[in-house]
Amino acid sequence: MLRSFILLATLASFSVVAHANPEERLAQAVQIPTISHQDPELVDREAFDAFKQFLESTYPRVFSELVAEWVNEYSLLLVWPGVGSGAILFTAHHDVVPIEPGTEQDWTHPPFAGVIADGRVYGRGTVDDKLGVISLLEAVDRLLQEGYAPRKTIVLAFGHDEEVSGRNGAAALSARMQALGLEFDWMVDEGGYLLTGNPMLPDNTMAMINIAEKGYTTLTLTAKGEGGHSSSPPAVSTIGRLARALDKLEQNPFPPRLSGPVKEMLVALAPHMGQPEQLMFSNLWLTDKMIAGRMAEDRLTAPMVRTTTALTMFNAGIKENVVPQRAEAKVNFRLLPGDTVDSVIRYVRDVIDDDQIDIASSPWSGMPGTANTEGAGYQAITRAVADVYPEAIPVPSLLMATTDTRHYIELAKDQYRFHGAVIDYTQASGIHGTDEWVGVESFRKSIDVATGMMRYGSE
Repeated sequence: MLRSFILLATLASFSVVAHANPEERLAQAVQIPTISHQDPELVDREAFDAFKQFLESTYPRVFSELVAEWVNEYSLLLVWPGVGSGAILFTAHHDVVPIEPGTEQDWTHPPFAGVIADGRVYGRGTVDDKLGVISLLEAVDRLLQEGYAPRKTIVLAFGHDEEVSGRNGAAALSARMQALGLEFDWMVDEGGYLLTGNPMLPDNTMAMINIAEKGYTTLTLTAKGEGGHSSSPPAVSTIGRLARALDKLEQNPFPPRLSGPVKEMLVALAPHMGQPEQLMFSNLWLTDKMIAGRMAEDRLTAPMVRTTTALTMFNAGIKENVVPQRAEAKVNFRLLPGDTVDSVIRYVRDVIDDDQIDIASSPWSGMPGTANTEGAGYQAITRAVADVYPEAIPVPSLLMATTDTRHYIELAKDQYRFHGAVIDYTQASGIHGTDEWVGVESFRKSIDVATGMMRYGSE
């Protein structure tokens, strides 16, 4: 009851600030804790109900002039019919990850307070990804106010469970769009930003337009064996067997290599580099292995050149004086383009070299291909960026995480990932971490970029 009262009170405040500026509307969005949990029983549905009401009351023009539909309760589909042929898709998500218990005091401001201070908007979701949802809605609202009529149909799709795979959100949105017969020339999802402070080009702003993303799989490794009383332990315990296998995986990472998207990034960077980098990046046919090896030595660049191995969970034992008969670990892999779940399993089997450890994979479907840097979508993005940030260098790149894009690959010919906000290289640690924030000016300009993408994309 108290929870409902707080959410209703928050909603009541929205009408009071109906004419608030964009960053205040983003702050209001952050104040609604639309948290995704692995356990669906922990999801606060009242928060998602409140977010629906917030969007409808904050953007009445958008909901009245576009065809609006809530899919699977909490995912939003908005269709803006064009006066001509063709269609483009913009996607984002409004769910966020939880706050790690015990870290609340490490935030400059409470993570769901939506505080605006020091030229920033603080809070969980300010970057990932309520920034995307609100900037796109602000762009549409602005274009509607101007009386703009797109030639191509513009569709917005906002999922509500991207942080837990998107199976109930983006997957349902995709199915609905297929049922409506929608097909898109290209699409833009979350992922890329205007990056400053990148060690590769620290004095420049790089518009990192993700033309591909890494794949995802989690393997469960299980050791079974003799247990019993700790006073008479077996020669090889399940914990020891599994620990040795995990140590082998950490000591033998996947070999580094330059995938297609990373090669395109390096070629685009070459003209802006000093020597010898310019020469090396311009002659990848000769230097690719050396560059991949050097990038693999740095934790920040290593994920660009190898399928990564992350030991994330370990479970064994029920009591301190009982040797467990079963030990289980989960290992998460982010796959470079070209690698598959089957190839990862083969590699893991070869590395651990222990047939007494079972390996099972979690289901994960859909790995987007590499989008065309000569395509209309890429050109629309770069033109929109140039209008707002003429000094920025557009760079095709590989997203080292995964997005909802995989659910839309049957709908769009080319899939890009980009939001027009400026993010410092060090600031990226706040995404899924502590003290997430976005600059007020950066957010405002992200609306300008989104507006430009829609204008140029619907020409």
